[in-house]
Amino acid sequence: MKKLTALLVLAAITQVAHVAVAAEVVGNVQNAKAKIEMCIGCHGIPGYKATFPEVFPVPMIGGQSAKYIENALQDYKKGARKHPSMRGIAASLSDQDIADVAAFYAAQTRTADPK
Repeated sequence: MKKLTALLVLAAITQVAHVAVAAEVVGNVQNAKAKIEMCIGCHGIPGYKATFPEVFPVPMIGGQSAKYIENALQDYKKGARKHPSMRGIAASLSDQDIADVAAFYAAQTRTADPK
């Protein structure tokens, strides 16, 4: 009986693992084109400096790793990163939106930030 219970538990864990892998969100570059309007106003202007909450250079994110962009947006969404504008934008994005935007920017050509 113990062997049967152990086998059933193992089967259940395996099933959950397969579902978790199948549920992974995959970014779509084409779908992102309708979602990046709020990004290009800052991240699409070479040498742009934002002034809220303080003056700082805005990074160009074209060519950045998709995983890095996804992690950054998720951190803004959870509040681990504190920039108020980015936090508000990230909070409005679903996991699929974040994956799409990250895929879009990862597919772009990397642009050097002007000094």
